[in-house]
Amino acid sequence: MARILITSAIPYINGIKHLGNLVGSQLPADLYARYMRLQGNEVMFICATDEHGTPAELAAMNAGIPVAEYCAEMHQVQKRLGEGFRLSFDHFGRSSSGRNHQLTQHFAGRLADNGLIREVAEKQVYSKEDGRFLPDRYIEGTCPACGYERARGDQCENCTKQLDPTDLIDARSAVSGSADLELRATKHLYLKQSAFRERLEDWIETKFDWPVLTTSIAKKWLRDGDGLQDRGITRDLEWGIPVKKGVEDWPGMEGKVFYVWFDAPIEYIAATAEWADANGMPDSEWHRWWRTDLGADDVRYVQFMGKDNVPFHTLSFPTTILGSGEPWKLVDYIKSFNFLNYDGGQFSTSGQRGVFMDQALEILPPDYWRWWLLSHAPENSDSEFTWENFSDCVNKELADVLGNFVNRVVKFGMSKFGATVPGGGEWQEAEQFCAQTISQLVGAYSAHLDNIEIRKAARTLRAIWSTGNEYLQAAAPWSAIKTDPERAETIISFSLNLINLYGRISSPFIPDASAAILASMRSPSRAWPASAAEEMKALEPGHAYDPPDVLFRKISKEEVSIWKNEFAGGSKPDPD
Repeated sequence: MARILITSAIPYINGIKHLGNLVGSQLPADLYARYMRLQGNEVMFICATDEHGTPAELAAMNAGIPVAEYCAEMHQVQKRLGEGFRLSFDHFGRSSSGRNHQLTQHFAGRLADNGLIREVAEKQVYSKEDGRFLPDRYIEGTCPACGYERARGDQCENCTKQLDPTDLIDARSAVSGSADLELRATKHLYLKQSAFRERLEDWIETKFDWPVLTTSIAKKWLRDGDGLQDRGITRDLEWGIPVKKGVEDWPGMEGKVFYVWFDAPIEYIAATAEWADANGMPDSEWHRWWRTDLGADDVRYVQFMGKDNVPFHTLSFPTTILGSGEPWKLVDYIKSFNFLNYDGGQFSTSGQRGVFMDQALEILPPDYWRWWLLSHAPENSDSEFTWENFSDCVNKELADVLGNFVNRVVKFGMSKFGATVPGGGEWQEAEQFCAQTISQLVGAYSAHLDNIEIRKAARTLRAIWSTGNEYLQAAAPWSAIKTDPERAETIISFSLNLINLYGRISSPFIPDASAAILASMRSPSRAWPASAAEEMKALEPGHAYDPPDVLFRKISKEEVSIWKNEFAGGSKPDPD
């Protein structure tokens, strides 16, 4: 049994996330966590809401409520939606937690003690109309690198270039829209990332098994221009973790908070501590996941994230971990994703364009969305959601292939042999060939899941379902029963065992349908099958089973037309 630590990039607190956010981190992380558990491994699957910084303050301001109240409410909303999509987190924490305050201040103190933080007197953008400094995301403007007109003051979403607010062209306040800005003197703390450039480069070079997307982004940031730059880790904001050296005050930093991208990754550790607290466990229980001197030396740590988060997880967070000089666990594998676009454009919160998590669950159950999103995961390039593709996928793969197979077998079996698995005779060539084919496919499917090759895994699972359909169509029990009832029994017995196998191996993708299948088959086990061939004999003659409800309904053309118009938005603005 292995020990697997899995973290998904933590979503910002500012509103409900769209499907592109979901498939870019949380959903594939859940797929992997479910598979690892089925394999009998000990899994710790962690996520949280990212509650500090500009997004939280702006969203609370727009909602007209205090930021702490807004974050508490939205945490519950995002937690509920995660449960709705069957995201199997061991703990869904909050970056505003006391644990994250403590750990962030601890890391800052260690970094300072090790000479890796410097104070920088600088000029920062100040909005006269707003009466405040405007750090990072409080400022919007045109990116000097690519010309994107809604770049933020910390990073351009379009080209992912790291920016400072003063780099923006035609900068304006994201609060008031005012362009009446000026530079005023202030002082901030900078993490000396540049001191770790060679060490980080050597570390990343050893990650030959990482996705090209992950390593290419990391290397680009290490080598472009002047290479890895020191990064500001404090901001002039009211909401956030107060700047301290451990438990001590930090002279000159009064009234400042840590930058959200400094404290957010530390929340992975803090959320695991929150999990231990919530379950009444001692610190040793979360230490064994994160401290290599206290048991985490045998943990495999896998992160999931969109490509815009890669620089912070390959450079900034590792610098924090390494710079502390303490034996914290470093990531072993980073699975990154491109973007999911929406029907010829991009998702937009402000333009209400695209499908968001709450809306999706109001339309259809989670398995419909999970299957499409995961089978179209943007692993090697950007993907695009269209209603036509979505409905075709649901109708042809879930309803026609898997659902239809289960329905035909159960309906025929119960009508001819009752609600128990029939006996029949020995397997013939058709069963042996099908069993051999499926065994090979299950092996390939498992290998793809081990390697986190999500689209390949989905294609292979689809092939496993299709193989059963092809067998049933060729074996034709409805014909065999007229001349050879024993042969028909063999076919139905074999097919019922295929259904049981499908319920076992499909659950990482479609957990609700799998649970329904296993319940109807009264399956004796829900672990990953040690042998697909043996699993195809698990339900012995006389084993009782129940008729399942319809697993998947088809989506009509009328529904596609309605939904396409409903979620088109009033315009096609730039993404939020």
